[in-house]
Amino acid sequence: MGPVRIAAAAAVAAVAACSGPGTATGAPGRAAAPRQASYYLALGDSLSQGVQPDAAGVSVETGQGYADQLYAALRPARPALRLVKLGCPGETTATMMHGGICGYPGGSQLAAAAAFLRAHRGHVFLVTIDIGANDTEDCGAGQSLSQVTSCFRADVPGALRNLATIMAGIRAAAGPGVRIAGMTYYLPALALWRDGLAGRAAAWLVERLAAGYNGLLDRVYASHGARVADVFGAFDTPNFGDPVPAAGGGTLPRNVAMVCRLTWECANPPRGPNQHANRAGYAVIARAFLQATGLG
Repeated sequence: MGPVRIAAAAAVAAVAACSGPGTATGAPGRAAAPRQASYYLALGDSLSQGVQPDAAGVSVETGQGYADQLYAALRPARPALRLVKLGCPGETTATMMHGGICGYPGGSQLAAAAAFLRAHRGHVFLVTIDIGANDTEDCGAGQSLSQVTSCFRADVPGALRNLATIMAGIRAAAGPGVRIAGMTYYLPALALWRDGLAGRAAAWLVERLAAGYNGLLDRVYASHGARVADVFGAFDTPNFGDPVPAAGGGTLPRNVAMVCRLTWECANPPRGPNQHANRAGYAVIARAFLQATGLG
């Protein structure tokens, strides 16, 4: 996926430019008190940037991602709230720590996030993060089921160690009172179910592996005082029952139907197959964050 268009410095500068004082209603003849801006900082991979495929099938950043929709839901009650998106399409836990995909002052998304949080101590309302899906991206295409399992076992421990380091850095920079929320992931690979018996076996296996991985991500987030948006559950990922009528006839398990409805993974070319959520899918993720943070 292509590099993020808004580097950290540009995002911070944009916030500074648009966060001039608002006005508050006061007594006649009195100067209005300035309204102090507060910030929602969105961190992570392509999902935090709202990536979707365009008409040519190219994955591009949009304004329909979960961070955008979450911000739109929060802002009516908090008109001084500003959204800062530092996510990087293609980011892994390793590149978030060390850089290598997107350009940031300080060299990495983690460094840029920590700098922003320290610079705005006391004025950060919410931090969200999704990271870790790309760490296991190589565990799939062209591999046998045993190879997929071995790949997960090899990749997951390092991802969890990196996530712990990332969360420690974010929490230290933000301070103990800032609301931070991570998320579990939906599973685009459930679409393999449509590819006959071999596809069904693969979908079953990958769901079990993903359930374990998401559970471990959940524990790392919680250990650093972060709440967790249960996107894995919101997409009904474990539910291979409750058949749903399929567009071309027959039925699909509910979890497969949900992935087809809420992402571009089952879309016809050139837009699909594409693992990113569509607008409806990003809305489901935003609602999961609202529920997890108690802000709904």
